Amino acid sequence: MTLREYLDSLERGATARFAEQLGVSPSYLSQMAAGTAPISPKRCVRIEILSGGHVTRKNDLHPFDWQEIWPELAIPPCGRTNNS
Repeated sequence: MTLREYLDSLERGATARFAEQLGVSPSYLSQMAAGTAPISPKRCVRIEILSGGHVTRKNDLHPFDWQEIWPELAIPPCGRTNNS
């Protein structure tokens, strides 16, 4: 789900609360959702957490370069292989 789709799905007033929790103005949040303002890696993680995983940094915010930003997400958990 894109950030825009997620924000559009929220109840009235929830977008302003989301922006506050993210530490940005509602206007800047709207710009990020429109793709006209950059979203820092730190904010991507926060968006993923605040959206309850509906907007992910891997699939939604950085689908083409997430492995360069968060290489640890590509490593399987310790003690597990792809065959487990």
